[in-house]
Amino acid sequence: MKLLFTIFLLSVCGLASDLPIKAEKPLLNMPEMLDTGTLKVEAVRDWHRVESSVPTRQKLITIRVGELLPGREYRVPVRMIVPADRKAKGFHLTGSHQLSRIQRDAHPRGVEEDLLRGGVGLVYTMVQVLGQSGQGELGDAARRKFAETLNPSYSIQYWGWPAALMRAVTAAYAEKSHFETGKVALSGSSKNGASPSIAIIHDKRMTAVHASVSPIWDSPLRLCDRKAWKELREYNKSYVQNLKKRDPLRRTSRLLRHAPLGGTYGPVYNDEALAAGNLWKDLERLAARVADQVFITRNLDELKARKVALFFQPGTHDFIAFDIAWGGKHHPRVPLYLRANSGHGIREKHPAREKDEENKTAFLLNHFFGGKDSFLESPTVRSSVKGKRLSVTVIFKSRSRAESGRIWWMYDRGPDGSAAYITETFPDDQWKDMKFDATKNAWTVEIELNPKASRIDIFSNHRKTIRQGSEKYSSYLSSPYTRVSLKTE
Repeated sequence: MKLLFTIFLLSVCGLASDLPIKAEKPLLNMPEMLDTGTLKVEAVRDWHRVESSVPTRQKLITIRVGELLPGREYRVPVRMIVPADRKAKGFHLTGSHQLSRIQRDAHPRGVEEDLLRGGVGLVYTMVQVLGQSGQGELGDAARRKFAETLNPSYSIQYWGWPAALMRAVTAAYAEKSHFETGKVALSGSSKNGASPSIAIIHDKRMTAVHASVSPIWDSPLRLCDRKAWKELREYNKSYVQNLKKRDPLRRTSRLLRHAPLGGTYGPVYNDEALAAGNLWKDLERLAARVADQVFITRNLDELKARKVALFFQPGTHDFIAFDIAWGGKHHPRVPLYLRANSGHGIREKHPAREKDEENKTAFLLNHFFGGKDSFLESPTVRSSVKGKRLSVTVIFKSRSRAESGRIWWMYDRGPDGSAAYITETFPDDQWKDMKFDATKNAWTVEIELNPKASRIDIFSNHRKTIRQGSEKYSSYLSSPYTRVSLKTE
């Protein structure tokens, strides 16, 4: 009998080995996100009229997002704003609000005012560190628990903030007398660009994201690739040593241990996780586990099928969106705009930067109200070295015609994620207006090369005017960020 039982177990195991592996548990459980019964709504102030340039009705509540730790509720405030004379059809959702601001009646201006005039609502919540909403102890405890377990359900950046946005949508649509189903667009910067980018992958109610200085793609550093991290550490040590030689008094410790730079999807948790007993391979496993569920570029086909609108402004020197050279090479079709010398904490404004850029306004108005004008589509870049010159051609599709072209360049820039990458900006004199070739629908330029350089980084920006009724807005699209080797074979 024992022999027969052993044979039976082996046969079962053999059959099981041919079965597909069970899919990874979803990072965000949609039935939980959609459950109005678990919101535990607490009304701070019920619906009331607010007089402003566009009269509105507003309501302030707090809601239960879920349990960030077992038995520990995570709650956020939500302010809902609709036109005074009708239901809102869809809404613009943002999380970049402080508690003191969200507690006060809102008087929307700019694009928010335009959206309300057109019958689109607004929903405000808080995507901030938990200390700003009086839940600092919970935030600290969750961070420690995540470092110990590497369970993304305990992470505010992987689970908490995206879930807060998704639950805010559920809370708004539960107000059936004030909202009807429509488009839901999200926008924001940093954590408020990263969190919507995760949420929209999971939540089919969401239809658009405009995100700035936030992650987009799954570069090797983000996936905790050992080789990439080793090369980065070695480069940074050499870079800092050279800085010290030029200025012995310069402080460089932050350049070697920059809190957000190199993180998988936000601030780096590697050292804290290793100190808690995890191994580097555990960091790699976590990155591999969450990649499909957090990176937009892992989901482009599905998002396109859903007709989701996407636009990114990662900055050229940002320590959260620190990998535009890798992204330009591997994901050249992702629509983005690069303002020269932009990013968290960058104060050195480039003199040739676009001063009339209105991308977010044009993006939101076009998404909700449509229009005759379509946005530019990502062009292709061709370059070749001819003697002492670099010839660059930026080619648009026939249905996509730009009104202007301007290129920027930098020699021997530090690698993605490095201290040099975020500290050394594009020089004031390294830019040029391009020429338009109507026969090819292309913008061309020649750059006089520095003979001492081994490579050159380039990108160009192109304007198209987007009309909404009697108003006109300047939208800008960048060519894929391109790194060209100048070494002779």
